[in-house]
Amino acid sequence: MQKLNSTGTHGNTLAGDAELQLRLADSGGAGEGKENGAGKHFLSQSEEQSSFCTKRKMLVGLDVICLVVASIPFFACELRAVTPYMRGFFCGDSSITYPYVEREAIPDDLLIACGIAITGLAIALGECYRVRFRDVRSRAFVRNRYVSCLYKELGSFLFGCCVGQSLTNMAKLSVGRLRPNFLSVCNITYASINCTLGSYVPPVHCRQPNQKLVEEARKSFFSGHASFAMYTMLYLAFYLQARLSWRGARLLRPLIQFLLVMIAIYTGLTRISDYRHHPTDVLTGFVQGGLTAYWVAFHISSMFKPCNRPDLSPTSMSLESPLSSQQTVC
Repeated sequence: MQKLNSTGTHGNTLAGDAELQLRLADSGGAGEGKENGAGKHFLSQSEEQSSFCTKRKMLVGLDVICLVVASIPFFACELRAVTPYMRGFFCGDSSITYPYVEREAIPDDLLIACGIAITGLAIALGECYRVRFRDVRSRAFVRNRYVSCLYKELGSFLFGCCVGQSLTNMAKLSVGRLRPNFLSVCNITYASINCTLGSYVPPVHCRQPNQKLVEEARKSFFSGHASFAMYTMLYLAFYLQARLSWRGARLLRPLIQFLLVMIAIYTGLTRISDYRHHPTDVLTGFVQGGLTAYWVAFHISSMFKPCNRPDLSPTSMSLESPLSSQQTVC
């Protein structure tokens, strides 16, 4: 009897040990499964971050490509890759007999430097102030708020510069209108070509050895100075309208906007007094620059878009470019 009892007890012990081992195995398997699940989740997050960075670089590259493409006509003209249209004139036309004035009131370098510097610096200061004191945030892929806001606003402004000047140079090359000082630059007179008054004279060979001056004399329509000055100054006026919200002096903002537009108009008028453009060239440049500024300010830039408070959690970060108008926040 004692042997039988000891045998039964030993059997129960073995059964209990086996059951305990099974439980330990099950718990170990479950723990291993949890670890595997966590590992898979970590790998998934790493893959998502890698994909996010790749798409971010692609969007930045796409913005750069857009700027380059928009600038092609401008550089094609400036680098003399394309010659202007060879247009003739009517004998006795007094609009192209003005003298050549070598010194310009506002040279090209001064115009470009001041236009980009004044507007760009004002936008940069305004956006930095908004980020610092207005707690402006962004859902764009650029994490730094300063970089995101500057990239968005300055990028839109520079894109408008490229588009506006490309349109201007395209018109200059395709129309080929003669400047008011064409005969003086070409170093010819109506008497020297022996033409009949009122008759059409086909394109003539100029006696001017400087071929660059001759090509420039065929780029009157329309005024690049008027276009660029009006675009940069009017765009800055739009920016002040959207961002300068100080109500302490009601006439301060309108006064600054008036001065900016007056500078643009003065720049265009100097082209008439320098005998570089006809009045209609300057007027067309004003219209083109103003329309470009309106288009960029209201349809590309986010300065007039409604503000909102988006979800800024990492999972809600948008892959849209900072130049997208959908990234407007306050």
